[in-house]
Amino acid sequence: MPKERKKFADDGWAVWVDGENLSTVYINDWINPKGKSYVDIAVRIHGVKTSKNLHVYVPFAVSREEIEDLSLLFYDKKILHAVFSVTCIVDYKKNEHASEIAYNGKTVDIVHLSTLDFELAPVAEGTLININLDEIQSFIDNDEAYFIWRMPHKSLDEIFKPHVNVGSTFGRFVELLTTPVTTEKYGYSVRVNESRFLPDGILKIGAFHRQKLEKTIINITIDESYELNDAGCYRIRRLEGDLYKNYLPAEYCIEDAIVYQWKQNNEYDLHGQFSFYYSITKNSVSKGSMILYLILLPSIDVIGNFVADAIYTLIDLFK
Repeated sequence: MPKERKKFADDGWAVWVDGENLSTVYINDWINPKGKSYVDIAVRIHGVKTSKNLHVYVPFAVSREEIEDLSLLFYDKKILHAVFSVTCIVDYKKNEHASEIAYNGKTVDIVHLSTLDFELAPVAEGTLININLDEIQSFIDNDEAYFIWRMPHKSLDEIFKPHVNVGSTFGRFVELLTTPVTTEKYGYSVRVNESRFLPDGILKIGAFHRQKLEKTIINITIDESYELNDAGCYRIRRLEGDLYKNYLPAEYCIEDAIVYQWKQNNEYDLHGQFSFYYSITKNSVSKGSMILYLILLPSIDVIGNFVADAIYTLIDLFK
């Protein structure tokens, strides 16, 4: 019978802005079970001209060196088209801290995070990123701005760590012999601004409880060799290789990758929660079992021939 391996993680993220704002959070998980997974975070702030600070709590440790400013890739209009799903007009690096793009009849600023002196502070098992918006006010011309960056998604790395069997040698042998097919099941829950999943260090901050989020959107990108439960999916599409080839995370393979999108919003209660859950399954044949079979089959054949010859010899002796 197939052997099942199940792993699960439940992460709480937090995003809030000090000031008159209405924000949208975008999360894109680049899931790479064979190597390092990444997560893209984008925050769109409405009312950025009257906002003071942007705060993002990440549910794992992250350093400044691990944060990649994706806005610096937006000189490439193919990447802009891929990220915004429309053709954009861009004024790339219009000044020290921002670019400007026009799309869908509006104009917004794209802030270059790498040029800012933002702060990172450890909170519980995670990291709080604090971005001072005062220093960019003279550099932005619009009342809507995007902040977008990429970092290693360490929660997913933890889920996909290789399974190590520490049982007895005989038990391992029996397992390889009897369960050559392994079913791996992974579950991951993304919760944005749900208080019960956040550390006390965040809950004690009064500004967090006054936050306003319009919606949260999550994209999940994974190789098609894994089966993803897309029952609650808003959209499924292929990854456009020609658009994304200069945008992919390091060590990520574009071949056969597919994007799933969930979208949740709360039109009536801007203090609502945004929860996303997805599960991933992969059935595979154990390499250890295959090696064992390759060793055993010729051995059994040799032993069988030896036994058969012995039987024939005994028969000849008793004739």
